[in-house]
Amino acid sequence: MTSNQPGARRDEADQAAGEHRITHADLFDAEVRPHNERFRAATAVGPRDRVLDIGCGAGESTRDAARVAVAGHVVGLDLSAAILEHARRVSDNEGLRTLTFVQGNAQTHAFPAEHFDLCISRFGAMFFADPVAAFTNVREALRPGARLVLLVWQDHGRNEWSWAIRAALDVDAAARATSPAGTGPFSLADPDVAERILTAAGFTDVVFTDVHEPVFYGPDVATAYDLVLGLRHVREILAGLGPALAEQALGRLRATLAAHETDRGVHFDSRAWIITARRP
Repeated sequence: MTSNQPGARRDEADQAAGEHRITHADLFDAEVRPHNERFRAATAVGPRDRVLDIGCGAGESTRDAARVAVAGHVVGLDLSAAILEHARRVSDNEGLRTLTFVQGNAQTHAFPAEHFDLCISRFGAMFFADPVAAFTNVREALRPGARLVLLVWQDHGRNEWSWAIRAALDVDAAARATSPAGTGPFSLADPDVAERILTAAGFTDVVFTDVHEPVFYGPDVATAYDLVLGLRHVREILAGLGPALAEQALGRLRATLAAHETDRGVHFDSRAWIITARRP
């Protein structure tokens, strides 16, 4: 297989995206710090809880849970082996012992049945190919009465970090900016859709709580520019423009980031949901 073949290009893109998330892991955590504070309070982890964290990434939410579940255990699950290795190093350095990181897909992973007291996911549950199958698999891993707590993005149009950057990169992006139905970071944005998915998967008592907080892209424009340029969807947009249009797009991107710079750094508006549900 050569690098010109689609499979190889996808692998290279996945590797580059993973390396970028590892390099900027602290900044990605800082990006959603106010959201994470709301999310951590909503999870209400107990000291003896067995917790599953799906799509855990670099593991901040997993470590947050493990610091509380001192007599329990936390499992962080993610698709990326590289980012999980980073998460393990950070956890080891912090001396955390009540957590384990596992590579896998929550849609198909063989979890122990009726084992966990709580399942959490911070922006990691929006990308399943078959969300009903995924949440059914997760529900079967939860004991009766266990809780599910998700943090997900609301609609693209309510998230300035998404539409403003896409519009800066590609002036025709407005017609293409929303994700196809059932996919991407906004797949659980519609409460009716999300509730139908969770109900079909066997969850009850589905509740949505609005989270309106800014996202932080860095202390200055240069840092934000570097962060944004490494994002996979940004690289894909630029690659499709050609050299001349890409250069113009980068100029618009810098201007957009500069327009959002304050004395506290570069911020964009955002809206998210905290979704809670229960296995009956």
